[in-house]
Amino acid sequence: MNKKHILITNDDGYEAAGLMALINVLKDDYQLTIVAPSSEKSACAHSLTLTKPLRFISVEDDFYKLDDGTPTDCIYLALYSLFEVNKPDLVISGINRGANLGEDITYSGTAAGAMEGVIHGIPSIAISQLLSSGEQKEVAYDLAASTIKKLTDKIFDKSFPLAEREFINVNVPNISADKCKGIKITHAGFREYGNDAHLHRNPRGEEYYWLGLHPLAWKKREGAVGVSDFQALEDGYISMTPVKLDLTSYERIKTLEAWNDEA
Repeated sequence: MNKKHILITNDDGYEAAGLMALINVLKDDYQLTIVAPSSEKSACAHSLTLTKPLRFISVEDDFYKLDDGTPTDCIYLALYSLFEVNKPDLVISGINRGANLGEDITYSGTAAGAMEGVIHGIPSIAISQLLSSGEQKEVAYDLAASTIKKLTDKIFDKSFPLAEREFINVNVPNISADKCKGIKITHAGFREYGNDAHLHRNPRGEEYYWLGLHPLAWKKREGAVGVSDFQALEDGYISMTPVKLDLTSYERIKTLEAWNDEA
């Protein structure tokens, strides 16, 4: 019996520990093809590289880094150069170093890898690991790895539960497996943003800025049903959010029509 084929990418780069954890937990049971950016592409969103050529560089068998490519580039080019005949059965993007909650989904290169997968008709999952406040060094991906293994097995044992152009966005709390309360199905929370741009000057006196990371501040989304992804992680659950690519605000179409018709 042929193994199911999974196409994997990430936005932390081809050497990232989260990517290695994902590969290691899946490699015995599934056929894997990995195409990842050659360098970190965090917060690159759903961007394609249109201003310069891209090049696959072989890392090892069925593992490539895409020279200065984005996660979207990786999935786009892999599907139409490495999968010319049979498409993969699943796309997984991650395991990301840091959560992708609420409106951060729109910034996320990790989420974008899954977006590109479902655009091309491939069931897709993005998975991210929450960091503790101030955590910059070692991250334990054990819970995230076991979670994505269980979800992958369930998808192939049962079915992918979402419709066309919808993907699953998974966020894992930074706790041990024995403290995790399970999986909670959530909506994307209301992320609160500030300005964390840091002004510096080089030795010549020229100004430049570093953009910092905002704390994970959030509030309840008005009118939302159920629990947000932020709340789930705060309560010790893994968050699993169905995300669709159709961004139309259907409930506002009539409002906009009326506004447009005003004299």
